[in-house]
Amino acid sequence: MKLLVGLGNPGPAYADTRHNIGVRVLERLGSAHRIAFEERRFDSRFGTGRLRALGGEVDVALLAPLTFMNRSGRAVAAAVEGLGLADPSEALLVVLDDVDLPFGRLRLRPSGGAGGHRGLADLIESLGRRELPRLRFGVGRPPADRETADHVLEGFSAAERALLPERIERAVEALETALIAGVRAAMNAFNRDPDASESAPADGAPGTR
Repeated sequence: MKLLVGLGNPGPAYADTRHNIGVRVLERLGSAHRIAFEERRFDSRFGTGRLRALGGEVDVALLAPLTFMNRSGRAVAAAVEGLGLADPSEALLVVLDDVDLPFGRLRLRPSGGAGGHRGLADLIESLGRRELPRLRFGVGRPPADRETADHVLEGFSAAERALLPERIERAVEALETALIAGVRAAMNAFNRDPDASESAPADGAPGTR
């Protein structure tokens, strides 16, 4: 089984903010594969089902912590233990926002640091390892006169909202590819600017830095 985690803050006040894009991507994935995750387990919204894509299929569990962002690790650690997932580096895939990426850009990585993201930092601390596959979804940096914390707790601009559905769909496709074909294959396919030429090499693909 693969455990997919969408990071965000609980409650309707935060639902449409930049910081909750991880949850929104997970919700769209669940909807596309008819996997509801409204059960309450591990201090989270939780559900299981079978994902079929790209000619393959895999059992998945979807988890959206109901803790606040910077306490996400305890919920994920409880799920990892409760589901008997021996190796999070193989079984876990986390979806989160990233202010260092332009809006809508995706970046898959099999491991690494938190990059200033408090939710991911808490996961790394709670699980005791950096080898946690993650899909970062770019939400862009704030203007110079705006604090990052305020920026991520705001909604998307009108121009961003117009593009958001297609960018979320692309993130769902990246997750499906990572689950069926592997993280490396998904990196090569999706770690690129969606507005750039399709012939451009993927960020992180062989031959790039």
